[in-house]
Amino acid sequence: MTQTHDIRDVAAIDLGSNSFHMVVAKVIEQDLQLVSRHKQRVRLAAGLDAQKNLDNASIERGLECLAIFSERLQGFDTQNVRIAATHTLRQANNAHIFLQRAREILPFPIEIIPGVEEARLIYLGVAHTQPQSKSKLVIDIGGGSTEMIIGQGFQPELINSKQMGCVSYTKRFFADGKLSATNFANATLTAEQKLESLAYRYCKKGWEVAFGSSGTIKAIREVLIGLGYEDGIITRKRLSKLIDTLCQWENIDDIELVGLTVERKPVFAAGVSILNAIFHSLAIVEMQFSQGALREGLLFEMEERFKRTDIRMRTTENLANKHMVDLEHAAKIKGQAKQFLQQIHTELGIKTSSPLFDLLEWSALLHEVGLSISLQAFHRHSAYILRHTYMPGFNQEQQRVLAILVRFQRKALKLHEMEEFSLFKKKHIIGLIRILRLAILLNGQRNDDPLPPLSIKIDEDKWVLTCSDKDWLDSNKLLHADLINEQEYWQQAGWALSF
Repeated sequence: MTQTHDIRDVAAIDLGSNSFHMVVAKVIEQDLQLVSRHKQRVRLAAGLDAQKNLDNASIERGLECLAIFSERLQGFDTQNVRIAATHTLRQANNAHIFLQRAREILPFPIEIIPGVEEARLIYLGVAHTQPQSKSKLVIDIGGGSTEMIIGQGFQPELINSKQMGCVSYTKRFFADGKLSATNFANATLTAEQKLESLAYRYCKKGWEVAFGSSGTIKAIREVLIGLGYEDGIITRKRLSKLIDTLCQWENIDDIELVGLTVERKPVFAAGVSILNAIFHSLAIVEMQFSQGALREGLLFEMEERFKRTDIRMRTTENLANKHMVDLEHAAKIKGQAKQFLQQIHTELGIKTSSPLFDLLEWSALLHEVGLSISLQAFHRHSAYILRHTYMPGFNQEQQRVLAILVRFQRKALKLHEMEEFSLFKKKHIIGLIRILRLAILLNGQRNDDPLPPLSIKIDEDKWVLTCSDKDWLDSNKLLHADLINEQEYWQQAGWALSF
């Protein structure tokens, strides 16, 4: 009898500031087998001008790389591909232009992830590809940002992302290509100043073993091996020796080191300076290189056992508890909102598999987090919290959707304040805003009496709310008055509501 295995192909792409990476794997039952890695140097960060706009040349380089990747991803299901964009696309004002054009080449959603979320996923990638250790420090120096994490097992405990990377530091300290002890000292000192506010917490927490991941630290390891340090372990003394060696050349273009690739050469000195600062600030004794990084973190999280839904559920529950949300009341609104969306999702053009179902439920759960600041304009406080809090498992756009849903949960609908989206359609978000407003309003009395069965339908452009109990509104005068007010808000926004 032949044994059948559940096999599926998965892929993760990391759109970094210096390079784009793709890793492809097979999930065979409980096992994840890496099949291939692909890397293309794109130098996206080099195309960011003083106004934080990406120039056309860098956008084109990025799109050319995605066209190459797309060939490898033919036939992949959307749910089996995750694409995360990091620092440069977080910074770029015109990131939406890149995302729109990328969508035509690669038919998978691209998530722009916050720095701390990038750090969490990097930690996950390292933790899954390294032998078990009690606690580990993970450092990842990218093109535009540096992530630092201490964790136990698969659980990160201390997470930071700092805006310092080998591309941005090259522009700032080695722009003329000059290699000098002064340039290294200035770059190192600036990085140490950035780390000053958090170094104490890291040193106090401590770790058993330190790992470095991604291109910068990999390149430093390769060069150290070329200099005769065959174990490839990075130490403070070896970094000092490496800086002295680099200062033998006057210009970056002249560097000739065994193990240093042509692509890495332009940003190598800046990367060494940043790592040198981290070693000094955190008093690191030695560091090993880890093959796992952000893309492996993305891959492992796609695996059934590490469902993001669980992480995001935990995140929203923790946030609700932290801000003392009335969970019983929030659960009623969540249930009502879900019921309404199930009734009209087809008319709204939202598939049942859409993440918008989850985002609506989570926004219902968290719509009152702003009450912990003040009752006055609490919807705005709620939006601010959801936009700016670190929310593990959520990408930038998902957080923005949550913030917008709770921002428009009550009062006037100033829809001109609503921004554009790349992963979601604006008309779908507007549909969710209407549903959430109605669910909140109908439960506004906060009493224990269950609501009678309610249904919503869309008649051309008009939303019609009906109740199985014909006399219900007559005996709920306050709710009736609130619904009339709501009707006016909708009219001002160009919408129609009848009940």
